[in-house]
Amino acid sequence: MLARPVFHLIPVLFAVAALVLAQAAPARAADRDRIEAFLATTGFDVALDSIALSAENAPRMLGREAGDFGAQWTRLAERVFDTQVMHNMAVSILAETLDQDDLMNAVEFYASPLGERLVEAENASHQVTDRAAKLDRGEALFAQLVAEGSPKVELYQRMNDAISSDDASVRAVEEIQVRFLMAASAAGVLERRLDEAALRAALAAGRDELRTDLRRNALAGAAYTYDAFDADELERYAEALEDPAMRRVYELLNAVQHEIMANRFEVLATEMADLAPQQEL
Repeated sequence: MLARPVFHLIPVLFAVAALVLAQAAPARAADRDRIEAFLATTGFDVALDSIALSAENAPRMLGREAGDFGAQWTRLAERVFDTQVMHNMAVSILAETLDQDDLMNAVEFYASPLGERLVEAENASHQVTDRAAKLDRGEALFAQLVAEGSPKVELYQRMNDAISSDDASVRAVEEIQVRFLMAASAAGVLERRLDEAALRAALAAGRDELRTDLRRNALAGAAYTYDAFDADELERYAEALEDPAMRRVYELLNAVQHEIMANRFEVLATEMADLAPQQEL
């Protein structure tokens, strides 16, 4: 699916997830076999796997680095962010919530020659582990497009707006942080217990900056991912993403992806209570 930055902004969609999932009552829910095929065809399975890369942010939100915990951190992160566990969670939710007609609409596009090339590019982008280098490259590419007056600039903006609003993305990131930090507080990972209302107020104070950062990073990510596509191809993609059926699919997928991420971060916070920072020799 369309590549977006995933939880890599620190002190970085669940706020909408509960509402979307609660309201999702498709007339014809898709069966698990169709969901599995949908995940593979659209590339959402790879997007789910990439959630594991966001685990590196957890220690930073606590004022530490993953290296502070040594090899035990790697083992914990791999266990909590097990790709099969996340995959099964997504399939179970989507089997109950994804309308079969919307599923087929998305599959029809992503199974087309253009769709297959887009998924290949998106999968490759999701699997990049050096996120800083990817962001730098994307920002340079986007700046060049702006300087050239390229139509790709507007197309990337349309694509980004079609899959999620800036406000929804901000609320999702904030909610993931709240759930993680409150779970860490309850587990005794933090020295002092957090007050949820005060935490939310502190996050709200940085909301405008976060919204700007998310937008900038999303456009840089698009420039990196779709550099090989011409404007006509991106126009076709933007039109496909703006289709109401595709918008419904992305709204649901965003909710599922961010609910899984929030869930895994809560589990991670609880289990971090058993980790001891490594002592320097």
